[in-house]
Amino acid sequence: MPDKDARIREHLRQAGIDDTSAQAAIEIDVALQKWRRRVMKRELGERALVDLGLSIDLAQLDVLLAVRAPEGEFDDASACAEDAETMVSTVAARLRIDPSRASRIASELIRMGLIRRAVSQQDARRSVLELTPPGAEIVSAVRAYKFLVLGSFLRDWSAEEIALFLPLLDRFSAWSDRAGQHSPEVAERVAELRKALAALPSEDLG
Repeated sequence: MPDKDARIREHLRQAGIDDTSAQAAIEIDVALQKWRRRVMKRELGERALVDLGLSIDLAQLDVLLAVRAPEGEFDDASACAEDAETMVSTVAARLRIDPSRASRIASELIRMGLIRRAVSQQDARRSVLELTPPGAEIVSAVRAYKFLVLGSFLRDWSAEEIALFLPLLDRFSAWSDRAGQHSPEVAERVAELRKALAALPSEDLG
């Protein structure tokens, strides 16, 4: 069977990346692409809404979670502070969506009685978002559902496997931060790839 990734392997060799690391990169990408497609479909979230009998959609659930801001779930460093307040702009930043979309979904949830507007304790001119008791219960139930599923999966792992996996996952999660920080060898190969693409007839690029 021909090696479909032979050219990729050669690029990596020329960038000083050994064959073992190259193969690991290819296999990890395969796993990540499969995971990405499942995550993009939001299978677990959809199942949670169905199994819990909730009449909200995933976008509304996301906003509820952004208002609740579970510890460590968002990049917003202030989310864990005791006096942290959440505005529509905060929700938009946490979910990386347009503020107008965040505002529209928040308004839907207010009409449903799942969040409410309140006056900021830090600036009375400012309106903040808070979960109502039913909204808080929904967030708690969905998070419990998620961890029941994940916990039951990890139950079959040994303590040693979990102790090895977690720090490695944390370390690996930062790999994309280096995407724009090429070594000279990688930068040279990227330049060669760009040059080769630029030489293609325009009709070949669609």
